[in-house]
Amino acid sequence: MISEDGSEQVIVRLDGVRKEYGDSVALDGVSLEIRAGEAVAVMGPSGCGKSTLLNMIAGLDRPTAGSVFVDGEDLAQLNETGLALYRRRRIGMVFQFFNLIDDLPALDNVALAAQLTGTSAAQARKRALELLDELGIADRRNVYPAALSGGERQRVAVARALMNRPALLLADEPTGALDSHAGEQVMDLLIDLNQIGQTLLMVTHDPRLATRCASRLIEVADGRLVRESALERTP
Repeated sequence: MISEDGSEQVIVRLDGVRKEYGDSVALDGVSLEIRAGEAVAVMGPSGCGKSTLLNMIAGLDRPTAGSVFVDGEDLAQLNETGLALYRRRRIGMVFQFFNLIDDLPALDNVALAAQLTGTSAAQARKRALELLDELGIADRRNVYPAALSGGERQRVAVARALMNRPALLLADEPTGALDSHAGEQVMDLLIDLNQIGQTLLMVTHDPRLATRCASRLIEVADGRLVRESALERTP
């Protein structure tokens, strides 16, 4: 998306974000911008602050100091109800362990995301089926999560994340629970989504995910952004 002055729109902006849990500092003065259409990977050792960073952007946690803006929204101005609506309408989230609802088939898992924002069941199911078709698993629409492969479950999770046309797709270790073949398929899917304009932020331990799917790498250590580099995607 291009702003009036011809520059790419900033989708995410963190200014001096600090997060403390008691005596522990999880984030220490983090400032970051992500522009529309970027694919950004965040890497670093366990406990370095990657997940806390993602939670700040998702509105799942609030900073001790500093500000978080996403798609023009100042998250500090939102109460818990507002944050829930923000998560449903502005962002999509993909998790390592899928977080699907076990007693709903694939189609209903996906459609529910739109129904929670007030979309009618018929419209939600229509869009859910279109997404499952685009992701190559429409034939599995009536299958429950337990009977899906890991790769299929992650595709259902991606479809759910895309239901409300989010400005930003957050992916937390999206290939972490998958075998190498399914992981490659999910990487290809993320690349395809970014190439049609979806803004991505991925947290990962997997350097291959970063180098295949991201155009920018941010490295985190001890709650700080210690290095940032442009990436050329590898095939």
